[in-house]
Amino acid sequence: MKYVIVHGDGMADWACAELQGRTPLEAAHKPNMDRIASCGELGMVATIPQGMAPGSDVGTMTMLGYDPARYHTGRAPIEAASQGLPVSASDAVFRMNLVNLKAQDEGLTMADFTAGHIGSDEAAALVQSLHERLGGGDIHFYPGVSYRHLMVWRGGPVAAQTTPPHDITDRAVAPYLPQGEGAQRLNQLMAEARAILSNHPVNQARQAAGKPAATDVWFWGQGRPPTLPTLKQRFNKQGAAISAVDLVRGLGRLAGLEIINVPGATGYLDTDYAAKGRYGLEALRHCDFLLLHIEAPDEAGHMGRADLKVQALERIDQLIVGPLLQGLPAMGEFRLLLMPDHATPCRLKTHSSEPVPYALVSGAALSSGAARWRRYTEAEGLRAGLALSQGYRLIDRLFEAAAGE
Repeated sequence: MKYVIVHGDGMADWACAELQGRTPLEAAHKPNMDRIASCGELGMVATIPQGMAPGSDVGTMTMLGYDPARYHTGRAPIEAASQGLPVSASDAVFRMNLVNLKAQDEGLTMADFTAGHIGSDEAAALVQSLHERLGGGDIHFYPGVSYRHLMVWRGGPVAAQTTPPHDITDRAVAPYLPQGEGAQRLNQLMAEARAILSNHPVNQARQAAGKPAATDVWFWGQGRPPTLPTLKQRFNKQGAAISAVDLVRGLGRLAGLEIINVPGATGYLDTDYAAKGRYGLEALRHCDFLLLHIEAPDEAGHMGRADLKVQALERIDQLIVGPLLQGLPAMGEFRLLLMPDHATPCRLKTHSSEPVPYALVSGAALSSGAARWRRYTEAEGLRAGLALSQGYRLIDRLFEAAAGE
């Protein structure tokens, strides 16, 4: 038996005026996703527990069957697990975005929380300079992918109030600077980093090319390293994960999954969708379970671009879901779960907490020919009437329930 989760990051959305009042899932041409919804179990699942901030750390943890209220310690330590960083149980790990802040009448504003989706090589040079100038002792800087990096404060506190930078696009940043325990040190590091970045050769080259500079660092998502039982221990499944994003890769490592590297996977809209589909099928030849993550819909949502989100959904359907449905039957019986970790409404340009649609199907149900026509959308998920309030239990349905039968 093969088990697959197709994780379309932030796929769910709200009605968009530019799509004539439809959501991107409603506007997209996605026959393969709709076939799964027609033949299988369709419903809504709460991926973000009440009182927790909506994000991929919480939503993906839920998706993998871990109750975030019990296991979640912060976003950054999950990403540290992806990189295999030397982090102890007493260390505070912070996500560190390279961002672009602009001076406006109301002060500095969050112009771009990705610093123009800065390249990983450019970013690594900036982070290296920060480590050389500000690191050492109890502070260490570690480069990641594009704008996503980490700062480890050895023995540091984790109780400061911090804000995800993607939540405050185009807003004045002063009210959202770190507050509480450890905030003075964090704000000092941010001010010192701004001075270092201001005349860095990488930023000078980006500005000369008409690209946004990485003017600042932004700390958030802090926590101490979590400990999770593996999926092998819980379900006796040997699994793999495909993702270009450190957060999902880190959760995969913590869950005991093999991390599959896919050439051309970028964690952005230009990712190689077809390669992810090919590598996913190949991984399933030697493992029982696959988590296949695609970041592109979430990125489009953060940009407020419903058109790009529709495009990403259609590519996922054609180049990932379609090939999976074609290739899996040759491997025997299978079950496939299609879902996002949270909604990323284009109108909001950040995440929201409401339940999201899921579709769960078995190979037997797909081949039986018995289907009622319905689409994989938010509205159809609501109409189906099945609502799972404890989202972390959905994986039990994948591994144990006979979906669609």
